[in-house]
Amino acid sequence: MLNFSMIELIRRKGRKIDKELRRQIIDFYKPFRSVPCFLHQPLENIRKRMKRLPIIIEFEDGYYVNGLNDVKKAKCRHLREFPSISCCSANLSVKNMEKLMDTCSHIKKIHYDRKVTTLLDTATPSMNSDQLQENGLTGEDVTIAVIDTGIHPHADLEGRIKAFKDLVGDQDQSYDDNGHGTHCAGDAAGNGAASDGKYKGPAPDANVVGVKVLNKMGSGSLSTVIDGIEWCIQNQAEHAINVLSLSLGSEATQPAEDDPVVKAVDAAWDEGMVVCVAAGNSGPEEQSIGSPGTSPKVITVGAADDHNNTDRSDETVADFSSRGPTIDGLPKPDLLTPGVDIVSLRSPNSFLDKTNKAARVDSNYVSLSGTSMATPICAGVVAQLLQNNPDLTPDQVKEQLMDASEDLGQPSNAQGSGYLNAANLIDS
Repeated sequence: MLNFSMIELIRRKGRKIDKELRRQIIDFYKPFRSVPCFLHQPLENIRKRMKRLPIIIEFEDGYYVNGLNDVKKAKCRHLREFPSISCCSANLSVKNMEKLMDTCSHIKKIHYDRKVTTLLDTATPSMNSDQLQENGLTGEDVTIAVIDTGIHPHADLEGRIKAFKDLVGDQDQSYDDNGHGTHCAGDAAGNGAASDGKYKGPAPDANVVGVKVLNKMGSGSLSTVIDGIEWCIQNQAEHAINVLSLSLGSEATQPAEDDPVVKAVDAAWDEGMVVCVAAGNSGPEEQSIGSPGTSPKVITVGAADDHNNTDRSDETVADFSSRGPTIDGLPKPDLLTPGVDIVSLRSPNSFLDKTNKAARVDSNYVSLSGTSMATPICAGVVAQLLQNNPDLTPDQVKEQLMDASEDLGQPSNAQGSGYLNAANLIDS
């Protein structure tokens, strides 16, 4: 097996191939175990031409254009360009990937384009964001981009879906065939119009932008998520995007500095957008923070269980909420917001709506749990904060939120700075 060309490639270029892609290459040779040795070389040549792999190609600093031109010559399919992080994604045959790695000197690393999924497993009053609303802070003139499964044009968002980008089905009109993104949009910015104000998010006057990167089943790829973040960076000024909310993720398999999705959220942060990312639903195990929540920059949000009441004395860390430290040994999450039995917007006839009928609340809402819900709730509070002071940098927003959080007496790698008490933001 050591004489196979792709195994030899791993030996020569291993530092430029991420762990998952190395595994895919090794798996490529599994069928050879039952084939006579004299057939290995012709079989390898055939399979290398036929087998295609989805990859993300990261270029050395300053060589994005040169590297991209080399990729375009490699007979790739489904090319996507991410200039903000000096990357592109493509679908290449194993043969052409091998040739590219041997001939292009501008490649820093190649990553396997892994699967990304949603993070599912009474909120507003329990963390006192209603006190900010009483002070006139409703997220007005702030725009939250929800990078997810889309947004159904729900009555509670009427007139406030300012843009919609579909990177899955390429449709123009806002929709959500899964239901997860609609719930998240309501967690942040629902105004309770269909419930006489009962089910309302922290920022009921904020605008939302829907960026669909996950399909009907709530899954997608790293490259599509990066594409969604890149779209927000490129269209930040046109749509006045202030906040990104990402209730999605995948297992963290490499350090943050090598993770292309972390690079993407960090780039958005550096462009002045506050990025809220779900910690993940792999708790209570330690070191279970998912990517891109492993980013040291962004606000990584864990889930608290408020036991469906506004008494802050009995909040706990939700059992499913992922714990730190990160793969790099950094403390995470940064803070907690409610994530258990959150009632928010329903997307009729979507996948979640059909498969979770028992979770429906009245005719316009549905109850879901997960750090998926906690993340946009945090994004809604960010919108309230930015309405009050639009000049705050992402770092300043993160600092104020963490300072406003209250200790639940749990380890820092379970609760971060604690459970967000938005009322503490009034004085600050």
